[in-house]
Amino acid sequence: MTRAAPEIRTFLCRSDNIGVLIRDPASGACAAIDVPEAGPVLAVLDAEGWQLTDILVTHRHADHIEGIPEVVERTGARVTAPEKARSAVPGAARYVGEGDTVTVGGLSGQVWETPGHCADHVTYYFADAGVVFAGDTLFTLGCGRVMEAEPATLWRSLARFLDLPDATAVYSGHDYVLSNGRFALAADPDNADLKERVAEAGRLAETGGFLIPSTIGEEKATNPFLRVGEPVLARSAGLEPGSDPSAVFTALRAWKNRF
Repeated sequence: MTRAAPEIRTFLCRSDNIGVLIRDPASGACAAIDVPEAGPVLAVLDAEGWQLTDILVTHRHADHIEGIPEVVERTGARVTAPEKARSAVPGAARYVGEGDTVTVGGLSGQVWETPGHCADHVTYYFADAGVVFAGDTLFTLGCGRVMEAEPATLWRSLARFLDLPDATAVYSGHDYVLSNGRFALAADPDNADLKERVAEAGRLAETGGFLIPSTIGEEKATNPFLRVGEPVLARSAGLEPGSDPSAVFTALRAWKNRF
């Protein structure tokens, strides 16, 4: 018997955070990926008639966790957080790291440690459902800012996503799509697929939408930070084609910081 696909809702929180709910229709279990602020999460739960059972934290930054206490008080949801964020997310029911598994009803996800944006960052990959919750590691058309590591650390985390099936849906923690698109076009100006995606993002923005989720295949074709092996990106970064991908990534990330 084929299991029903999960139900997923995305919505804006704060100014540009992306709230995500994933629900297993077979059991009714439902998880929030981070809680940037309580109000929008609770509003979507009420609108859908869903009962929140879990909160999966990707990292400790305030704009991803500050709504947790209010939502837990309202719903009684169980909090799962990165082991390396234990001091910043006290009182979680469970702390996880590389190789652990999380469940939402009958849905099962792998925990990846994906440092670079911050030391405690984790990603949740639900292989059977074909979805990955990337937090602030991988964005549509972009990646997180390097804050607590060398750029090579974030590159190693990003490179893991390249091995996922192209159809895997990528849910990221912020809607930075338009600004990411402007940089991507500067770095990869002749990429027809990229031009089309940036245009689509613009159309969605006009009606309050956003290009999240993306897919791994789309990101491999259009995200400069996943295309660092391409000669055009090396040249744009001021390096020779064939340069080490980590070096190209480092140069591109430094350029993006100034862009």
